[in-house]
Amino acid sequence: MLIPVIYPDGRHDLVKPFILDRLIDREEIRSFKRSSGWVALGIDPVRTRRGDNGYQGAERRSADR
Repeated sequence: MLIPVIYPDGRHDLVKPFILDRLIDREEIRSFKRSSGWVALGIDPVRTRRGDNGYQGAERRSADR
């Protein structure tokens, strides 16, 4: 699956999902298209990588259940 993106200079491209992750992390694109529409980085919410959510509280999930 290829995802439409727009770079800061206005160029359009189609990228694979793992490339999109890199472009978002490096802030190298202005927007990308989801099934629900275009997402503007810095304006619309974008999911972060697991483990990088900044949560500082105690772990509440238990693997012993």
